[in-house]
Amino acid sequence: MGQLIFVGLGLSRPQDMSVRALQVLRECDEVFAEFYTSRLIDATEEELEGFIGRKVTVLRRSEVEEGDAIIKAARRGKAAFMVAGDPMSATTHVDLRLRAVEEGIDTELVHGVSIFTAAAAAFGLQPYKFGRAVTIPFPEPGYLPSSPYENILENRSRGLHTLVLLDIREEEGRYMTAAEAVRWLMDAESRLGGGLLDEEAVLCAGARIGSAQQRLLAGPPSLLAAADMGPPLHCLIVPGRLHFMEARALVRLASAPERILQD
Repeated sequence: MGQLIFVGLGLSRPQDMSVRALQVLRECDEVFAEFYTSRLIDATEEELEGFIGRKVTVLRRSEVEEGDAIIKAARRGKAAFMVAGDPMSATTHVDLRLRAVEEGIDTELVHGVSIFTAAAAAFGLQPYKFGRAVTIPFPEPGYLPSSPYENILENRSRGLHTLVLLDIREEEGRYMTAAEAVRWLMDAESRLGGGLLDEEAVLCAGARIGSAQQRLLAGPPSLLAAADMGPPLHCLIVPGRLHFMEARALVRLASAPERILQD
């Protein structure tokens, strides 16, 4: 029986992956990837192939979740499955690993930098003060979930920050922007009225975190809802109770209003 190695690529460029990740990819018989949960900010598929010196088979969501191409390759020999960020940050990747293990295939993880830690670091926020992360979906007819808003509100009630991931429709070329996400939250506030947002609230918008084109902005909802943060990928952070050092970091690193230093 062969082996399946899950490889995290990090956030920005192929050159940012670990030396271990590069070694593993060059040793594998077949290399697969998916870019529907996230993607590298500063690299095309062709540039990634050129850097690792291997042909990469990019799979759609259905091919990963319902297909067996990766499992078959791992039965034959040594296969790698590459993802942006860290391999086990998505449930779909955990499911694939469990399927491999249940078939007697040896698995290994090669970790990469994840938005779950990089976003906190970029804004100078303390990672252990984050609660449950949430994802805001694109609006769909008849589908307007309240759970993202409610989970953020629950985190806030406990003084915890919330990392807000934004919907990706990779096959359609659609990536939710920070401004769209803030408008989604403003609409949820008007519908649900939990007191999460008002003009005194400070939200954090990040764009292309981990890249040379990173941009950070913190301020009231109205400011972020109108801000053009440039190309994807974007994310939000809804702060909870700020330590004075965190407040100072948001002011200096993300242009947050200085009033938060006195809060």
